[in-house]
Amino acid sequence: MRCVIARFPFDLTRSGVLESMKGIKPEHASGESVIIGRRTYPVKQVGQVITRQDRRDFSAGEVLRAMTQLGFTCRGPVPAPAPTRVLTPLQQASAMLGAPVAA
Repeated sequence: MRCVIARFPFDLTRSGVLESMKGIKPEHASGESVIIGRRTYPVKQVGQVITRQDRRDFSAGEVLRAMTQLGFTCRGPVPAPAPTRVLTPLQQASAMLGAPVAA
């Protein structure tokens, strides 16, 4: 498949990507990621390996689009957990007595 990443055309195939990523240890994926084989790689790491370009030269969206078209499973960023509300001792005591907790 022909795709453009960082204004350069690349002819990528699924088997070619699998071969390129063979033996590459995945970095910690905190943002967008691609599942290649049994491993989850950060999108920027995959883009760097398959294009041999610096990570600053391309966007994660360009690589995600190419990997999706090749049939790889892509995941978006992991959502941050919702902040939990901490009650003050007075609010906690009021709640234990059955009074509504003020916002």
